[in-house]
Amino acid sequence: MTRSPPLAGRIAQGCLVLLVGLALDAHAVDPPAPVPLGAAGAQDAAPRTPDIVPGRVYSLPELIDIAQLRNPLTRVAWEQARQAALAEGMVAATFLPFISASVIGGRQQYTATPSIGSVNAAPIDGTVSGAWPQLALQWLLFDFGKRDADRDVARHNAAAAGMLFNGVHQRIVYDVTRAYYLYDAARSRVRIAQQSLADSRQIEDAALARARQGVATSVAVAQARQMVAQARFGLVQGEGAERDAYQALLAAMGVGPMTALEVQAEVERRLPDGIAPTEQMIATALAQRPDVLASASALEASRAGIQAAQADYMPKVFLSASIGSLSTNFGFNGAPNIGQQFSGNSVLLGVLLPLYDGGLRSTRAQQAQSLVAETEAVFEKTKDGAAREIVVSANVLRSALASYHAASALVEAAAVTYDAALESYRHGVADISAASAAHDGLLAARRAQVDAYAASLVGAANVAFVLGTMTSADAPGAMRARP
Repeated sequence: MTRSPPLAGRIAQGCLVLLVGLALDAHAVDPPAPVPLGAAGAQDAAPRTPDIVPGRVYSLPELIDIAQLRNPLTRVAWEQARQAALAEGMVAATFLPFISASVIGGRQQYTATPSIGSVNAAPIDGTVSGAWPQLALQWLLFDFGKRDADRDVARHNAAAAGMLFNGVHQRIVYDVTRAYYLYDAARSRVRIAQQSLADSRQIEDAALARARQGVATSVAVAQARQMVAQARFGLVQGEGAERDAYQALLAAMGVGPMTALEVQAEVERRLPDGIAPTEQMIATALAQRPDVLASASALEASRAGIQAAQADYMPKVFLSASIGSLSTNFGFNGAPNIGQQFSGNSVLLGVLLPLYDGGLRSTRAQQAQSLVAETEAVFEKTKDGAAREIVVSANVLRSALASYHAASALVEAAAVTYDAALESYRHGVADISAASAAHDGLLAARRAQVDAYAASLVGAANVAFVLGTMTSADAPGAMRARP
């Protein structure tokens, strides 16, 4: 006959069931989000890697799209942001109870030899078996803000990781943009080298024509041929530099070195105007740069860490409850089994107050304060560095634009000088040295113009990058690209 548990046991059992139900309801209503999207828009699944179509000509925005999906740095930053978001969810789970189920069971066989005086009786074989299932609940009810502080730390760290994820995207956009303009400049230098080779052959043809007329010396013909050889050597060097710049572009995109890409040539555009940094511009940039925002979030996380360390000195209130039963069977030498059943229920409310820990809590508090001092210094250094980058990048852009305008005027003047020197040599008014010098001057001017043009575009990209607008529609016109 099975006996009903006493009234106190039934009450305890009902309380435990109620607590379990409340815990499950709380978990269903407010589950910790495992991966928040954040400012960077991180998704729970990795984006599909785009295929590179042979023969297709890719523009700069398309190269950036490929880089954002293929560059391993994007995946690394995405996983780090995801881990930080998961850490925030793990802290949120500590507000919920811990429910566990356990079963302990076993069987024991034994042999006993009873004795009466000095005479041993026949051995008795027996078995004992039993099972003990138990459902237990542990719930930390109150800890004087310890978990709240831990949640703040995790939330600020997740925000910092999201900002750094955005920063990685902006860095990739800048690196690909810079590599693209440098590659396009390398291709332009190849075209200049080809034009230089054609110009040197014109001088060579003029020297040979004058030699046939008997008015040119062998030295002049040799100088003309040397110019052609020098121009051919310059073309070979330019083609090598173009291949190096192409590999640099592939590296910035994060694709393999054997990738074959057709890259669209840069369309001639009006260069942006230079900028003069102002206090307002710097303040706006500091409010939107990912590295500054991430550093600020890290500072807030460290400050919340002090609150978590201080809460270790306070008591903790917890609730513990369990439901369990024990069923046993006992038998020996073929006799009928004897079974017993026991059940037990408990609901306990306790307070835990740490009294002595060998200075562990004090050390943790000092460590938290030291971390705050460190992150404050890092934050100030990050802000100062960002402001300095803005000023320097603006100066670099201004110098590059000035160099381009000066080089453009130099190209026009050098082209007139070269045409005049070549015609003068053809008609015997000037010697070949003047034509050679004019040729070299025109070549240097063209190279300077191409380099200054590329430096201006790269400078504009750098300004957008240090202002934190690399993926924004507010970026300079030369640098606008899809984020």
